Amino acid sequence: MNYITQAIWNLKPHSEYTFSNNDYGTIEWHVLEGNAPTQAEIDAEIVKIKAAELTAESDKATAKAALLSRLGITADEAKLLLS
Repeated sequence: MNYITQAIWNLKPHSEYTFSNNDYGTIEWHVLEGNAPTQAEIDAEIVKIKAAELTAESDKATAKAALLSRLGITADEAKLLLS
């Protein structure tokens, strides 16, 4: 799922639309409750989505490091165990 699609899903989950080339200007709304989100609203939502992805990646890395520490092994040793 691309970022525009995810942003629209977050902002207008029950809408139906089409667009091309990741271009806000090409969005055609087929089903829309209320007003269409502006490009600024979609862009702001994309920033939130990207920030959430970075946080999730960071949380995953922290959890991985904590697990390896609890097990008393290195990342390389874990790779050897899993290969």
